[in-house]
Amino acid sequence: MKLSRRNFLRTSAATTTAFAGLLALSGCSRREPLEGVGAELEGFGPLYRDPDGLLDLPRGFSYQVISTEGEEMSDGLLTPGDFDGMAAFEREDGRIALIRNHELRFTQQDRSPFGPDNARLDGVDTGKLYDVAPDGTPHHGGTTTLILDPETLEIERQFLSLGGTYDNCAGGPTPWGTWLTCEETTVRAGETARRDHGYVFEVPADADELVAAIPLRGLGRFRHEAAAVDPESGIVYLTEDEYDNALFYRFIPDVPGQLWRGGRLQALAIRGRPGFDTRNWSAQDFTPGEWLETEWIDLVGIDNPDDDIALRHIARGAAQFTRGEGCWFGQGEVYFTCTDGGALRSGQIFRYVHDENGGRIQLFVESTDTSLLEYCDNITIAPWGDLIVAEDGPSEQYIRGVTPEGRIYTIARNAFAVPSDEGDEVSYSEFCGPCFSPDGSVLFLNVQSSPSRTFAIRGPWQRRSSEPRSA
Repeated sequence: MKLSRRNFLRTSAATTTAFAGLLALSGCSRREPLEGVGAELEGFGPLYRDPDGLLDLPRGFSYQVISTEGEEMSDGLLTPGDFDGMAAFEREDGRIALIRNHELRFTQQDRSPFGPDNARLDGVDTGKLYDVAPDGTPHHGGTTTLILDPETLEIERQFLSLGGTYDNCAGGPTPWGTWLTCEETTVRAGETARRDHGYVFEVPADADELVAAIPLRGLGRFRHEAAAVDPESGIVYLTEDEYDNALFYRFIPDVPGQLWRGGRLQALAIRGRPGFDTRNWSAQDFTPGEWLETEWIDLVGIDNPDDDIALRHIARGAAQFTRGEGCWFGQGEVYFTCTDGGALRSGQIFRYVHDENGGRIQLFVESTDTSLLEYCDNITIAPWGDLIVAEDGPSEQYIRGVTPEGRIYTIARNAFAVPSDEGDEVSYSEFCGPCFSPDGSVLFLNVQSSPSRTFAIRGPWQRRSSEPRSA
């Protein structure tokens, strides 16, 4: 279904009415508003405390927990933990395929899909797994696919769709109906692995079982985070979650839609300012709202044997970023986040627009107040045009909305506090993987741990779309 603004308004209003009965069940009959939640504009209104202690939402919104780590899946494996990046696809049969990353390492046996002592591994075609440790322990990262009824969101099937990978953090959907899942690591073959890691893999949304894990080597080997595809050109934009020194990449495929055939990997540079530092740590070199002209430089040594791809190419003129995270393609532009960029090291959001002269980049938002935005991570773009931003900060975690004008509002709060081993202190797990259903009526998102949960949120989204927008 093509999501026009008219279709979105109609569908969102209809599902809000149809699911009004879920409000009490999911804690949305909340009466106590939260105090001290930062926002620059009202958005959907104040958050109300969830009596079930899971997810605080505005009035009129409801949630369902549709998946929790440790549940047995349709393939006999266990739902692995550390949920992360995610996207929703419409299948040919009308069902929703929700493909979800798992940011797991081979040591995390307690959160593995294979169960204690890998007892469930016997039911897996291990030839499709990317890697195992030298002692035979499979790597636990990968993806799961949930096949959902589009009306009830009931899981009809859930299975491991990619396995044997390491720290699958984010990624991105493609226009041709696949999910790009990214390894956020540069672990080399040795004590913990038989093969090098740090690649992007592709998972078809129409897959009904575990697929063979084949690295897309042309997209480089580094601490991959997220990917966003230009539907017109097939170019893939990529972020790198490397501390201090990271690049913003693009992959120009030889054949659009067939990434395994190879192509050119490039890094963004600021025209006339080689090695430009976008981080704004020591000086305000890049002013929020400012646009800079860009160019792209071809990369060499993309298999990155010395794990220095960013440093090598910053020395050759590439722009310097820090901890690139979420990345999503909008209407002719791509947005991406840097978790610890800015003077407060609390987050930046960039916007890039391609043109025939090489393109231009804007510092769209830089956090100057951690109560409004702290450690921006995964992102998506809402049907009404706003950015939806997941936080991954040291304190309470929120889902924020950001308007095209750069103004911030709040959509949700993780209400589930995890006691720490240190006295009365608690922590809140990060939000991950925000994405909308194909018809735009449902916002899916993950809370990563303690335990990992996937939520489906419904509500009067059309209120944002119907507001007048400035040019």
